Amino acid sequence: MQIASKPLSSKLYRRACDLLAFDICSGALPAATRLTETRVAERFGISRTPARQALVELERLGLLKKAEGRGYDVLPATREIGGLQASGIDDGLELQLRSSWEVIYPEVEIEVVSRTSLAGWRINEVLLARHYGVSRTVARDVVARLQERGIVHKDGSARWYAPALTEKHINELYELRWVLEPLALEKAVPHLPEGLLAAFRANIEMTMASSEVRSEQLDQLEQELHVDLLGRCGNQALLRAVSLPQALLVAHHFLYRRTSELFESEPFLPEHLEIVTLLERQDVAGACEALVQHLKVSRHRAMLRIRAVAETIEPADLPYLERL
Repeated sequence: MQIASKPLSSKLYRRACDLLAFDICSGALPAATRLTETRVAERFGISRTPARQALVELERLGLLKKAEGRGYDVLPATREIGGLQASGIDDGLELQLRSSWEVIYPEVEIEVVSRTSLAGWRINEVLLARHYGVSRTVARDVVARLQERGIVHKDGSARWYAPALTEKHINELYELRWVLEPLALEKAVPHLPEGLLAAFRANIEMTMASSEVRSEQLDQLEQELHVDLLGRCGNQALLRAVSLPQALLVAHHFLYRRTSELFESEPFLPEHLEIVTLLERQDVAGACEALVQHLKVSRHRAMLRIRAVAETIEPADLPYLERL
């Protein structure tokens, strides 16, 4: 199975184009405003190439005209789209006011995580920025988010790396989880809003009854128990500690999609249901013990998934990732 990467420079230019068009339509960029590649690149945290593409596209749409000297001048809008004055913009335009790092982050995360089933990887911020046509600041924000999610760390030379999902690493992460998560669960119980457990139960039972379970459903159930519920413990220091080994949840997002045939039915579903049932009965100690047992058996299943994936994927080379 080949994993290929396609740069998101086209998405970045499209986003810059859409948001500039919106500003022109809304009057935030009035007629005669001068736009240059440098100004657009700095505003969106992108390189000059997608900035140039955005300006050329806006000129094609009739929103800009080439200025004397450098840059482009904003033209008055000529037709109405969605209550705004626009010129040639697609009627289905959807504007998402997201930072540039948020645009490219999901792809970078899956590219890195998918490869950790094979080896550890060093991440080069400069090449990451160049690959996606973004600034170093944007690349740094992406790596910071990867660190926050527990996916990357700094080595002794202060360089970023993503550790391989070896058996030793998996064991260490799960040992942390079955020590920390029951404590967070115990502290979260007094703060659970009415109806939350019933909603979790309904989601689990609906998934168990489904003839075809999607990986997105499994991701949601993992999020509900291990993040949303535990996140109500009220102890921020404990939550930070809990979040470190939960990089595994990010890995599972990839692994669930690639190993759907490994088990006849997803084995964690009845385990989640038992934990929720015990909490509904106000048996907190029992729920904590069930959580520990769930995490202990999950460790073995995680290794089975990782080995299965490692045997089937052949990731394409990426300039910003160096195999360790």
